[in-house]
Amino acid sequence: MRNGADLPRAARIQLGARQNPARIFPAGPLNLKLHHTGVAVRDISTAADKYIKIFGYEARTGVIHDPTQQAYVQFLNFPGEEVYLELVQPDGPNAKLSQAVAKGGGLNHVCYSVDDIEAACRELAGRGMFAIAEPVPAVAFGGRRIAWLIGKGVCLTEVVERGGEGDL
Repeated sequence: MRNGADLPRAARIQLGARQNPARIFPAGPLNLKLHHTGVAVRDISTAADKYIKIFGYEARTGVIHDPTQQAYVQFLNFPGEEVYLELVQPDGPNAKLSQAVAKGGGLNHVCYSVDDIEAACRELAGRGMFAIAEPVPAVAFGGRRIAWLIGKGVCLTEVVERGGEGDL
């Protein structure tokens, strides 16, 4: 078991990542940094109160409406942390997220910040991900662009252009 040969494939990949992270993310233009995890919720205010009271999160932003994404969002984080929890609420019954919330909500997506969004989308496409749409400006990020990608067996993925120090 020293080299993991007798483990299932997923465990071997995890083992390989600990021994050599380049095996999972080979050199390339990605330079991914975990930015946030998005959670689909029915009501942001109620959800934020729970995350703050139960886990000790702090509200980093107020509630932000992004009509392009058809959603209200709010970002929480732990004091001193750079990774956020994004609460996402549909802005109406026909919003893209409404169906997920009707089924109970929960984990919706993982977001990574990138230096070059076009290069990251091309690189991820080369690794089997599919872009849902071209990058678009996002209200929550001061107009920095985001893109959405999907892939087989991978959580819905968002990439956002990396901001400056102190930016969300």
